[in-house]
Amino acid sequence: MRTKIFLALVIVIFSTSADAGPQIQHWKTANGARVYFVPAPELPIVDLTIVFDAGAARDGKDSGVALLTNGLLAEGAGGQDADQLAQRFESLGAEFSNNAERDMATLGLRTLSDAALFDPAVDTLTTILTRPDFPAAAFAREQNRLLQSIAQRKQDPGELADEAFYRAVYGDHPYATLPSGTEDSVKALTSAKLKAFYERYYVGANAVVAIVGNLDRTAAEKLAERVMGKLPAGQPAEKLPEVQNLAQATEVLIEHPSAQTHIVMGQPGMTRDDADYFPLYVGNHMLGGSGLVARLSDEIREKRGLAYSTYSYFLPMRKHGPYTIGAQTRNESAQESLTVLRDTVAAFVKDGPTAQELDSSKKNITGGFPLRISSNKKINEYIAMIGFYELPLDYLDTFNSKVDAVSAADIKNAFQRRVHPDKMVTVLVGGGNEKNQ
Repeated sequence: MRTKIFLALVIVIFSTSADAGPQIQHWKTANGARVYFVPAPELPIVDLTIVFDAGAARDGKDSGVALLTNGLLAEGAGGQDADQLAQRFESLGAEFSNNAERDMATLGLRTLSDAALFDPAVDTLTTILTRPDFPAAAFAREQNRLLQSIAQRKQDPGELADEAFYRAVYGDHPYATLPSGTEDSVKALTSAKLKAFYERYYVGANAVVAIVGNLDRTAAEKLAERVMGKLPAGQPAEKLPEVQNLAQATEVLIEHPSAQTHIVMGQPGMTRDDADYFPLYVGNHMLGGSGLVARLSDEIREKRGLAYSTYSYFLPMRKHGPYTIGAQTRNESAQESLTVLRDTVAAFVKDGPTAQELDSSKKNITGGFPLRISSNKKINEYIAMIGFYELPLDYLDTFNSKVDAVSAADIKNAFQRRVHPDKMVTVLVGGGNEKNQ
């Protein structure tokens, strides 16, 4: 579902200080698209990302329609087929990408800023965005490919665990189903449904444009209008329903002929603009988000040798994305590993972090900050996120100071209010588990 023709140019580090992020400029196009721009004249490159509130959360009863709609955009547009479009980008040394997740659908372009290459690359992107053909042959091919992916997913214990986890955590919320949909829902999709989805959600008022590169403000404004201007203004997507907290603990056991058991546990976590974002983020870093030096890894891998790796992470979204904790372990060690996972999380929620954990985590997070914005492409990804979730324009400037401001008491307070070990969903997929779906 992605087209990627890689630019034949080594990514050069974007020069910025460790204490300040890039200065983001912001405006709207004539049809209501919100534009976020960072000039970067150091390299002869322009990175452009267009983000629509057209992810799988907008599927409704047609699960899979967002992913398939986005994937079909580059399979035929303006009378050109997928091969012709791909060859066009390749001949210009440009890179095109597209994807759809739960919250958003994206189209991206990386191109050299020289007009002889830049102009036809932008024109090709604009054709894909504004003149998709949704050709019947391509629809049938991509629909079949998606069905094959769904069939393969049923054989993968990790995918089964992920699907069961989202279903149990989110119930009837739009976040519950996977972006790829189900076999029945994908079979029921038609070209007409894809076109209707495109016409509703691929509109100016439902879009964010992120631009980083070798352009001045005037050229960036012209680029945004050039790409977006042929789309109707339309309306923003409807607000998503709130995510409900879990009322009680739930355990899902799925038998699978594998030597290892996949354990996934968790609950609704936080939004991207959450007031508790930094205490939860910093706290989770020391609990399970910092790899082998995290507390979960120490308890499960180092002390007991139960699993090679374990993890925990928040996935902040427009509404409360999941807080996920997991590990893979031998079937015979599954229950012991689960007990240690639960006990470690509960102890962290009860007692909070140690002073040493807090200090190490802060240094690790802030010390790694320059790498987060070390290239134009990374900055483009960040400002697209800032725009889509309507975060403050100084988000990158203040990131380190907000991390440094988090105290152990802040983390303990946030985790005790927000993380509930006694009400989590637990999914186990592997040998020796009775099927319960």
